[in-house]
Amino acid sequence: MESGREPAGRRRRAGIPLRALIPNAVTVLALCFGLTGVRFAIAGEWEKAVGAVIVAAVLDGIDGRIARLLKGATRFGAELDSLSDVTAFGVAPALIVYLWSLQYLPGIGWVIALAHAVTCALRLARFNAQIDAAEQPHKRAGYLTGIPAPVAAGLTLSPLFLTFWLEPVILDDLRVRYTLVAVVVITVSFLMVSSLPTFSWGSIRLRPAARLPALVGVGLFAGALFSAPWMTLTLLCVAYAAAIPFAVRSYARLKVREAAAHAGG
Repeated sequence: MESGREPAGRRRRAGIPLRALIPNAVTVLALCFGLTGVRFAIAGEWEKAVGAVIVAAVLDGIDGRIARLLKGATRFGAELDSLSDVTAFGVAPALIVYLWSLQYLPGIGWVIALAHAVTCALRLARFNAQIDAAEQPHKRAGYLTGIPAPVAAGLTLSPLFLTFWLEPVILDDLRVRYTLVAVVVITVSFLMVSSLPTFSWGSIRLRPAARLPALVGVGLFAGALFSAPWMTLTLLCVAYAAAIPFAVRSYARLKVREAAAHAGG
């Protein structure tokens, strides 16, 4: 055997392990579901369009956990995840709300739809640029900076949730519909690229006595999601939006406590 040449068995084992492909496959599925939502929107099948984006959000929520569980997290997977997020939660919701209502808004309907896609891309670019940064005050404290892309997609689509729930009562009027959607999209676009701290799973702490009530709440939420999905999603969006000021206040209090601790030390 020549010096420096690896054994044949070792050469055969070289390559990408299967565990690294599984989370990437889930990410690609999320991208495909996001684009499928656009396909349903073009056909006017609005509930299916929204449902496809929701499935994409579920897949996006588990791909990272699968990667960590299988020890298959890679830089390639992180970049693929960002590209998938831009498509599924930036481009797809923008096109869906444009086809549903904003196309009837004279002059600036398309510009408002673009705002969602562009700010989603900017948010993810900022996230990637800071991913290796040592100093991230919000992340260190367990908070997010701005609202994440899947949540932003849900908030942007919330007028459709409301319509499916109430069976066009108010939003039958096109002027009311595109006005509401425009306000929601502009607000969500701002929140995506803002520096406001928002709650993440790491910032939520439960007292031991609240464990069982929390589990009961999860069960009730799952039941409501299956029995009355559009009502549940609408109320969930309202609850998340209402929680943003509390997150800002909570983070401010945390900073005050940290400053007092440093001063005392």
